[in-house]
Amino acid sequence: MFAVFGLVAFATAAVAVAAWQEKAAEKPAPAQTAKPGKAEMDRLKFYLGEWNYTENYPKSASAPNGATNTGIYTSKPGPGGNSLINTFHSQGPVGDFEGLLVITWDAGESAYKAYVFGNDFPGALVGTGAFEGDAFVLRSELKAGGQTMKLRNVARPTAAGTIESEQYVSVKDAPEKLLVEVVATRKH
Repeated sequence: MFAVFGLVAFATAAVAVAAWQEKAAEKPAPAQTAKPGKAEMDRLKFYLGEWNYTENYPKSASAPNGATNTGIYTSKPGPGGNSLINTFHSQGPVGDFEGLLVITWDAGESAYKAYVFGNDFPGALVGTGAFEGDAFVLRSELKAGGQTMKLRNVARPTAAGTIESEQYVSVKDAPEKLLVEVVATRKH
């Protein structure tokens, strides 16, 4: 409880100091300039809203016909519009997955940063992203069982108003393999 109160007090104090410094400068207000990262965050607006989605897994030894999970996700702007917050939950024959995805623009790296928190792993999976044409591409690495897996996610809005996404995985120097295809449809 004290930690939460302390964090709130610290955040409130930081905002008050920033406001005081701005007022103390007593300079004429400069012309409105674009907020750093705003244009980059605006490119992610296609994610906003509530969505139903399917995860289509390719055929494998354990699922000779492939498998499909279904889920729901909600995406909204984070504080000040400086991030995108996405909560998701899917379930089906492949498992029960619940998580939180936060995407922001990192001006120092000139790249998007993504932080994924999930029910199946501690900590966060951190990814780096960019637009490649109309596709938003996130790359990350995950260490599991002494191996490093490279992940690549490609997402794009479609003319039909859906979002399509593919997640690829590779281990060591092996070629990428499709892990899952996702199709999201906006809830009405």
